[in-house]
Amino acid sequence: MAVSKEPILKRCRHLGISPMVMGISKNSNRNPNANSRKKVSEYGMQLKEKQKLKFIYGVLEKPFYHYFEIAEKMEGKAGDNLITLLESRLDNVAYRMGMALTRREARQLVTHRHFTVNGQRVNIPSYRVKEGDVIALYEGSRSSQKFKDVLEQTANRPVPLWLEANKENFSVKVTRMPKVEDLDYEVEAHLIVELYSK
Repeated sequence: MAVSKEPILKRCRHLGISPMVMGISKNSNRNPNANSRKKVSEYGMQLKEKQKLKFIYGVLEKPFYHYFEIAEKMEGKAGDNLITLLESRLDNVAYRMGMALTRREARQLVTHRHFTVNGQRVNIPSYRVKEGDVIALYEGSRSSQKFKDVLEQTANRPVPLWLEANKENFSVKVTRMPKVEDLDYEVEAHLIVELYSK
């Protein structure tokens, strides 16, 4: 399995996203406008948007293109569908429900079988949740000090509107599919569609 060992803060600065989107609260002391002086071509802007989404969700090129192909076949705008597909990944849901500090950590926790979907243990980070699914922390993992510490640190993180949290049961229910308006970062998905449509 490919592993990205790229420095997160450096990559965030290059892509123009806040480290908070990645679950990191560190601030970079470098000039945030350092790269804004360069004139970026249309292709450069499209590529940057694609790299931004791939980096945020930790998806490599081949699976990302596969998501785009699925998004194109779905009803509605391909760009919005792409974001819905990425947001509905199990590792992202685990991060959104506050069970992991970063999406990278959430991916690892899912792989180690710490989560259940509708009562069944799932160890595939790219598993797509559907409306009505209940994602919960596995009962054997609930007493772990690790999760108690993480929940303490993520207590102030807001749970998205498309998830209904149940803190007592360490679970969330998917009330509807995620939309672009639910995101905590800005993305111009239409540029990714234009890039792949060439």
